[in-house]
Amino acid sequence: MSDLASITDASFQEAVAQGVTLVDFWAPWCGPCKALTPVLEKVAAELEGRAKIVKMDLDANPGTAASLGIMSIPALVLFKDGKRLDQRGSQSAAQIKALIESAL
Repeated sequence: MSDLASITDASFQEAVAQGVTLVDFWAPWCGPCKALTPVLEKVAAELEGRAKIVKMDLDANPGTAASLGIMSIPALVLFKDGKRLDQRGSQSAAQIKALIESAL
């Protein structure tokens, strides 16, 4: 299991409301999603206290993904103070860190 916090449709707005937050939309059956988790954990550790990375299981929480138009996973969506800034697919640790740092 991941060290990253999991969020739900109910907790989504609160999770992205303040600061810089990267949301990883994933599903348990998605191999590329599972492969991305250790990369995200590494970046989260490097940016601890400056930004947060959270995970949302699409199977259990379809509402938020539908409202954001998420069509494929893994999907990484960057928010700052509740505002959606960017969306990407699977990325390297360096690319993810650069994306997050661009919003800090």
